Amino acid sequence: QVQVVESGGGLVQAGGSLTLSCAASGRTFSSYAMGWFRQTPGKEREFVAAISWSGGSTDYADSVKGRFTISRDNAKNLVYLQMNNLKPEDTAVYYCAARWRSYFRETHEYDYWGQGTQVTVSS
Repeated sequence: QVQVVESGGGLVQAGGSLTLSCAASGRTFSSYAMGWFRQTPGKEREFVAAISWSGGSTDYADSVKGRFTISRDNAKNLVYLQMNNLKPEDTAVYYCAARWRSYFRETHEYDYWGQGTQVTVSS
């Protein structure tokens, strides 16, 4: 079993940057693919980025491609989401999620979720 806890959210102006962190427990963290998702009130949770268990493969939603970077440090059980050139439409609660081995874009594929961290981008 894996437990994940997000941190690093906050308020930032449009065009600014923010880095989210996801701390995961468990000895087998390096065997889990990790994903970042986000959700705004009244909308479904949407895929943002994902990274393979080894860190060798990544995937991004079109809306964040070129602005966000996902990475991981398996030695520290950490996953990061570096967010640059933030836009007001990036405002959401951001969630970290884990699943065994392969990553997917669908929320139902992930078994373990954090509580989320709020990111607010002002115009």
